[in-house]
Formats: sequence, C-alpha cells, structure tokens
Amino acid sequence: MRPVVFVAPFPLETTLRFARAASRLPGVRLLAVVQEAPRGSDRKLFSEVVVVRDGLSTPHLAEAVDALRKKYGQPQRIIGVLEVLQVQLATLRQHFGVPGTDPDTADLFRDKARMKDRLRAAGLPVAKHALIRTRVDAEQFMRRVGFPMVLKPPAGMGAKATFRVNSAEDLFRAVGGMGASAANPVLAEEFLTGEEGSYDTVTTGGVPRADSISYYLPTPLQVLENPWIQWCCLLPRSIETPEFAAVRDVGVKAIQVLGLRDGFTHMEWFRRPDGSVAIGEIAQRPPGANITRMIGLANDIDPYRAWARAVIDGAFDGSWQRRHAVGCAFFRGMGRGRISAVTGVADANRLVGRYVEEAEMPRVGAPKSDSYEGDGHAIVRSESTDVVRRVLRTMIETVKVHYA
Repeated sequence: MRPVVFVAPFPLETTLRFARAASRLPGVRLLAVVQEAPRGSDRKLFSEVVVVRDGLSTPHLAEAVDALRKKYGQPQRIIGVLEVLQVQLATLRQHFGVPGTDPDTADLFRDKARMKDRLRAAGLPVAKHALIRTRVDAEQFMRRVGFPMVLKPPAGMGAKATFRVNSAEDLFRAVGGMGASAANPVLAEEFLTGEEGSYDTVTTGGVPRADSISYYLPTPLQVLENPWIQWCCLLPRSIETPEFAAVRDVGVKAIQVLGLRDGFTHMEWFRRPDGSVAIGEIAQRPPGANITRMIGLANDIDPYRAWARAVIDGAFDGSWQRRHAVGCAFFRGMGRGRISAVTGVADANRLVGRYVEEAEMPRVGAPKSDSYEGDGHAIVRSESTDVVRRVLRTMIETVKVHYA
C-alpha cells in the first residue's frame, strides 16, 4: 500500500470530496492530519487520523507526519487542497524527501507580489502593483496609478480581505487600518475593470492537460461592495472560441513561468474594455465557489479523481469534452443578522427546477455570511449557455433571503 498523507484542518464537505477521490485510487493508504476529526462514515476514508492543535502550523504538521511515517513507512505524497496550506505542505515535502511541489514554487503562487513580479518579468499582462509599507509608499503608488485602486494582503485569496479605495483619504485610512509596516506590507494594485472569470487547469509534467473557463456575474469585489447583489458563476458550453484564446494563452504561459509540475490551478482573469486580457492572480489549488463541481458537470467527468491522479500519480486520464453549460447562483439578501425566512423556493422550483443539479438552500436561523458566496446556492445545467443564463437570472430574482 502507498502511504499518502492528506492534510485538512477541518473536515468540510468540499474538502472531503477530494479525500474520497484520493482514497479510491488503487493501492493508496490515505492518512489524515487534521485539526478537527471527521465524523461518521468519513472517518473510514482514512487508515489513521492524527489530530493536531494547529492545522496550519508547520511544526505541528511535521510532528504528525513523522508519527505516521514511523508507523506506515515513507509517505509517497503529502497533499491538501487549501490555498493557505500550500507552502506548509511544500515545506513538509522537502523536509521528509517526498516528491511534489517545492517550497519556492509554492511561495510564488502564494505571495501575490512575487507572483506578479515574476509574471511581468516574463512579459505577461498583470495589474500594476506595489507593496505598501509606509505612507510614502502609498503616495508614490497613488501618483503612478491613480484611483480607484485595490488593497489586499500579499497572501490573500480571491476577494477576501480585499478593498477598493477611491481617494487619497480612503487610501491612507485603509493602509493605517490594515497595519501596513515593514513586517506587514499591504499589496496595492491597479483596479482592473471589465469582464472577470477564472481559467482552471489540471496540469501534469508542467503541461496543462485539460482546462475550463468561467465568467463571474458580476465580479466578486462588486458583490462584496453591494450587499443587494446576488453572485453567479457561469461555465459556457463552448470555450474553443476566439474570445477565449487570449485567456488560454496567458493562463498556460503563467503556469509554465511559475513552474508548477503536477496539480490543479485556478487563475482569475480580466478582459478590459479594449478587449485585452490581464491576469488577476493564479493559485496552485482546485477552484472554490463550487467551480470544481461545475467542471465535472460541464464535462461529465469526476474532477476530484482528476486532481487526485495529478497530485498522487502525476497522471491525467484522457481529454475533457465540454458537453454542457453550467451555472451556480449564490443566494443572499439585504440586511444583517440571522436568516429569518427564505421565500420563492417553490416558485423557482416550478419555473426552472428541471435544470437544477445540486442545491443547498439558506438555513433559517443561521447568521448571514459575509462571503460573496452568500448563504446557499443552486447549480444548474443545460446544453445551452443561453438557457443557463436565463435560469440563473430566474433563480436570483425569485429566491429571496430575509434577515432579522
């Protein structure tokens, strides 16, 4: 049996889908390092579960991996799907002599400032950026790019902890509030406008073997700034079209420049009003926001197994053929507090229920989520991209979330 260590601080359903796929590969003995143990039947995925006090701490993880190594032999792989874990996982691989992404490559994907420096040096289009440590840094960047601009942590994920600032007063207040310093720089970026989406791949041997392209409707930052907007993500049926050629071109080159060998990538792309494409950022992990699940539905494949085969075996099983358009509507409403009611579900089911592949309705009594992914979702599928667009619109116009 091949010992494979799967690191996941918390046993979330989206994370366990990847663990299930890894456990089903031939000859794999899956071993878990967690902060909170899985419950019920999911505990049986693993030959052993080691619980650590801090699931993001490299020393704590190393101690757990060493204990598993002594019992089951040298790990063949050390894997995980969370972006905040990728540098720690790479450090563990180096320490124990396990194949996989190395620490420098993992850090290139994690440190968005380093990433953009490397991509720009290779001639790839990225937003202008700077690390802000002092007020002087902020003033210099302000003079170079103007407003609006975006502030975020250098190791941020997606739109989380991301802010748009529209004036010098906003900039200096935000930089102060984020505690910018030599030890804690803030990443400032040119604000990119236009269409936004993701370019996602499964890569082996440094070559993307299959890919997927999505649209964000509207951008996640717009959704965070406007609590009345319900976000949607759309995977159009056809991506072999001229409009996506530039997205694919910069995405493939970015992976090669950053040096990933085996795994999934998730790249945010922008198409400016003039038609040019720019890279927002790229992560060395499967996409979130249900996009991994949607890729599977669009291509009639198991995306979780594709990830497991890439990171464990360095292999890819055949091509992907886009057979469907797929979309996800994320439900949220105006106001604050806890969910008091969810209305329109029966009407939405009557109107478009035949297109729904998966749904998780907002739960009455739960606190309102601060994420752009909202309090619930519905994934829909059709052979027609236009049908999926209409169904998504019907969903967000019909299902209403109320708070009290």
